[in-house]
Amino acid sequence: MPRRFPLRPLVALTLALSAAGAPLAQSPAPAINLPTLGDSVSEVVPLGEERRYGDWIMSQVRSDPAVLDDPLLQAYVESLWQPLMRASRAQGHISEELGERFAWETLLIRERAINASAWPGGYFMFNLGLIAMTAQRDELASVMAHELSHVTQRHIARGVAGEGKNTAINILGLLLGVLAASATGSVDGGIGVIYAAQAAAQQQQLRFSRDMEREADRVGHAVLAEAGFQPSGMVRMFERLDLANRLMDSGAFPYLRSHPLTSERIGESRQRISLAGTELPPAGLALHSLMAARSRVLMDERAETLGTLVGLDAGARDAGALPQLAARYTAALAAYKLRQRERGDAAALAARRYLNDLPETERAEVDQLLTLLRAEGAALAGDGASAQALLGELPAQAERALLLAHAQAAAAPGAPLRDRFRVLEALQTHLALQPRDAGAWLRSARLWELQGQPLRAMRAQAEVHAARGDLRGAIDRLRAGLRQARGLKGADQIDVAVLDARLRTLLTERRAMFREMYPNAELPPGE
Repeated sequence: MPRRFPLRPLVALTLALSAAGAPLAQSPAPAINLPTLGDSVSEVVPLGEERRYGDWIMSQVRSDPAVLDDPLLQAYVESLWQPLMRASRAQGHISEELGERFAWETLLIRERAINASAWPGGYFMFNLGLIAMTAQRDELASVMAHELSHVTQRHIARGVAGEGKNTAINILGLLLGVLAASATGSVDGGIGVIYAAQAAAQQQQLRFSRDMEREADRVGHAVLAEAGFQPSGMVRMFERLDLANRLMDSGAFPYLRSHPLTSERIGESRQRISLAGTELPPAGLALHSLMAARSRVLMDERAETLGTLVGLDAGARDAGALPQLAARYTAALAAYKLRQRERGDAAALAARRYLNDLPETERAEVDQLLTLLRAEGAALAGDGASAQALLGELPAQAERALLLAHAQAAAAPGAPLRDRFRVLEALQTHLALQPRDAGAWLRSARLWELQGQPLRAMRAQAEVHAARGDLRGAIDRLRAGLRQARGLKGADQIDVAVLDARLRTLLTERRAMFREMYPNAELPPGE
């Protein structure tokens, strides 16, 4: 679990510099060269320029330990995100050029605070705290639709362009300076600091106007309905945020700092719902309750927090099936994280008692998730054989979550060797189609290590860095692999050739990136 640190001094500094319009050189953060914004920001920032900024920022963000790659949660978020993307395209909000130029990538952030944010170039961050506090998928989807609409309507670019070139460079420079300082250890706080800097910058310079917020609400509402979600989810989310924030404003709702929730916005959303007519009953309640429960555990893995969550297996017995199911899932996962397998198994098996109380359409999926949970517990306990046996009960599917679960089990002590070979083959097939999957590369690296293949492990580790946008880290790992190969008796020359070829490719990419970003600068030595 990443550490958390006080943010106030850094926020104050950011506010002061933003308000003064101070040049980046005056910041105490480490000096970094920024990509050029373009010749003019009196007009909307060009798509390519905005994407380059987004890529640059994300190359720093992805390596932060607060960025979570949980296959189950990621798959669930994508199951909501992709229909919204299709709906936005169908309504003409995402042109062919915009669709090709932007990343449209979602990142999960291991933070308790209720927050979501859109970043330049089509990147989106969703805190686990946000997922954990929602009661239905439609509520979460409404926030996603709103953030998506900020990007499709080019609100970020319009906000930057409206401030002028120098101010835009200062704002983005401050954000990147914070990231650089965090990466070098001169400023602590990781993603929490980034969010603080973002909120501060928005308040001073990039704050979405009331018109932009209303536009994102209006467009997001239409996209939400087109995608098959309940548009009333947006109203319920507004009401939930408003009530919680009024009852306990402890700084846990940064989303409301950057997206002020006005009475006009709530009223307009209610009016749109009243005009929409009758809605179908909410769907996917059981699945969402489990994903919210999973978020509740993973957003804070400190021992004291997990110990509290384990106690949920002895919670109120008069609650309905869904609360009981979620409580048992929460308790089981927390127990597994504390290496209390026996207690985790008891809670997971207790959760199965509520399967018959669920809609028939959800029973099979929930049953599979509970089996996956027990397999995860077995792997965490170092019982690879049991984990693989449990996974073998599930129907064979070409799903990333199941593949990575098999990889986790195969890496645990006691897993049969044949399973490692089988999983490695499946991972190689997957990575041939998805070469930017850092999580799959990470698990592949671990399995190659266990197989006594250090050069292949080194290559996989390098690909983890490359997939996260960290070309320097990838190049360093490949060079380390080649140095190791020289002292390795009987090194496989095919593996050596792969390392060398990949190194040359990444060096070429890095040189091209530098030339594009800094056309008038000399390349650093060794580049």
